[in-house]
Amino acid sequence: MSTANESATTLETRAFQLLRTVYVIAPIAFGLDKFANYLTDWTVYLAPWINDIVPGNAQDAMYVVGVVEIAAGFLVAVAPRFGAFVVAAWLLGIIVDLLTLGDFYDVALRDFGLFVAALALGLLATARHYAEHAHEPVV
Repeated sequence: MSTANESATTLETRAFQLLRTVYVIAPIAFGLDKFANYLTDWTVYLAPWINDIVPGNAQDAMYVVGVVEIAAGFLVAVAPRFGAFVVAAWLLGIIVDLLTLGDFYDVALRDFGLFVAALALGLLATARHYAEHAHEPVV
């Protein structure tokens, strides 16, 4: 029979694993699609003011975005307590882009939910890190 503390730990572990899985797969998948444009034409989500300050055209910018997203997904895989906050910051940038674009408020709201979930993953990963290293001497 498990105790309430063991049950809470198990649920926390499951929540962490679910969020980590999503934030590894989704950025990598979306990043890869920036090169294929299979899911959508990603260039329509780039605000003109951003397109004006990045070198090249909107598709060139999406290639860079794709590389960043793939890297962020791998960072979540190997170092979730850092990668989750990188993804959260990236999502915040996407939200600013979408709000200034003015046409995709629904997508910006969805991305806000993803932003909050990425922060939750970062907090869970940080808590797990400190719990795993709680008995190590401080140097």
